[in-house]
Amino acid sequence: MRKISMYVLVVLVGLATVCGSALAAEKKKDPLASWKADFDPSGAQYTYILSNISHPVIDGVGVGYRIRDRVWKESNGRLYVDFRPLAQLGGEKDVINKLKLGAIHGMLSSSVAAANVADRLGIVNLPYVIDTFDKLDKFRNTPELWQPFANSALSAGIMTVDVTGYGPYGWATTAPVKTLADARSINFRIAQAPVNIDFYKAWGLKFTVMPWPDVPQALQTGVITGLDHTAIVCNITKKFTIAKNFTELNYAQGLFIHLMNKRWFDKLPQDLQEILMTAINVESADTRARTRKQYEDQVAKAKQAGVEFFTLPAAELQQLIELTKPVYATWGEKVGMDYFNQVRSALKN
Repeated sequence: MRKISMYVLVVLVGLATVCGSALAAEKKKDPLASWKADFDPSGAQYTYILSNISHPVIDGVGVGYRIRDRVWKESNGRLYVDFRPLAQLGGEKDVINKLKLGAIHGMLSSSVAAANVADRLGIVNLPYVIDTFDKLDKFRNTPELWQPFANSALSAGIMTVDVTGYGPYGWATTAPVKTLADARSINFRIAQAPVNIDFYKAWGLKFTVMPWPDVPQALQTGVITGLDHTAIVCNITKKFTIAKNFTELNYAQGLFIHLMNKRWFDKLPQDLQEILMTAINVESADTRARTRKQYEDQVAKAKQAGVEFFTLPAAELQQLIELTKPVYATWGEKVGMDYFNQVRSALKN
């Protein structure tokens, strides 16, 4: 009996070890396996290292892989776009510093972080300026509006080459927010961005500046009770499992701004420069169209899962705009008042 018991024990321990190993392997499963290249990049003459903090299931991020594949094909394997999403190369502030130094060649920077590179890039975060998909397309496709924006970080050695998105901003909250009075009971997490800090102060709302990786635990523990973010991101990253309400403010488009180290770009042969820029422009334009569809799909999925969507009364939305006017004045000076007024007039704000 003792031998049988020992045998059973050994078998059980073995099974537990196998199961544990299987679970560990499952946990270590590569989250980017679906995006692996179907070619060997080791023979490339040039490599473009491109960073992003988010997951490529978001179309505005997945564009990095579509650029990679187009460039590889059109350059006949001479230029490899080494795209590194999911903060593999560090947080955005760290990557911005590496980008300036040339240790990283490009980044799809969130629009909230980009204002740390050049003040003018902050115009896209200002409430109710570039707030709809249509306005974003007009802004990008009108040279008089786009070019001053694209050139704004050149003094830091950084080119602004294009833009993709992750949908319109609103509030994901643990309690319904149907009015500004409701909003004043919420502690909102906002990004580490100077523009956002300024207009949340102007709105008179409680907020906590917090890095994105800290959000899940803060939301679960009640340190924060709301998120200033987009429905696409909140649904894909499962924030709606806790914050089951979304107020559609639509005050700005969440953007990924494609920044590139100019010194690195200038060293590329001219034909590869043209191939890279064309690929970025074509795929970015396509991705902006994809994002409209992804927004509709993610909102529908969230509603189907029980998330409730709200809008503020029109008078209260107008109140937010009125409260933002001092911020318009401050940031108008930072981005250039003539340019700020030109953008608002062209987009009929």
